Amino acid sequence: MDQYKKEFIEFMVDSEVLTFGDFTTKSGRKTPFFINAGNYRSGRQLSLLGDYYAKAIKENFGTDFQILFGPAYKGIPLSVTTSVSLSKSYGADVAYCSNRKEQKDHGDVGGFLGAKLQDGDKIIIIEDVTTAGTSIYETMPLLKSAANVNVLGLIISVDRMEKGRGAQSALKELADAFNIETCAIVTMEEVVGYLHNRAIDGRVYIDDEIKSSIDAYYEIYGAKA
Repeated sequence: MDQYKKEFIEFMVDSEVLTFGDFTTKSGRKTPFFINAGNYRSGRQLSLLGDYYAKAIKENFGTDFQILFGPAYKGIPLSVTTSVSLSKSYGADVAYCSNRKEQKDHGDVGGFLGAKLQDGDKIIIIEDVTTAGTSIYETMPLLKSAANVNVLGLIISVDRMEKGRGAQSALKELADAFNIETCAIVTMEEVVGYLHNRAIDGRVYIDDEIKSSIDAYYEIYGAKA
């Protein structure tokens, strides 16, 4: 596993973004792990987060695109901090854009903030995690109605590797539905493989008991390859 992936996993647990226990997802699934990107709050955390996303974008997509689109609301800070990191680390002057939940009828009017979408723009969508891909199914029509844009792909922080609307993972379903590339900074397989019985700052986050719970969860909800 690449060093930056290991560092990102430790960064998530240190930021209390990735936690383990008993949780319920929006879809009603009982899960032994939870990812809450809302816990990235400080300037240092957001700066580092942007750096990790930028590294993964560079490796998976390169920098030949114009817009980094973050669906509201969590995608807004992700698109901003990552566009800064792309410029800082790779000299790529990529603009950010996000949708508004409500249309603005004064000043900077319209349903978007940031860059104005134009025909031919190449776009990467940035999200935190996706379980069923709902926000992307909502986002794609918005983008296509704004301009004749070319959505190249989607990047998220963690691939949960579980069933989406069908038997395949949400990322695979989105890739097939919209003919785009999809990727994550890390997968849950990488997370579990790295953290199992490994002490981070004196604490083991995934011991044998939690590992068994995760394995049992994937027996039910794991996506088909």
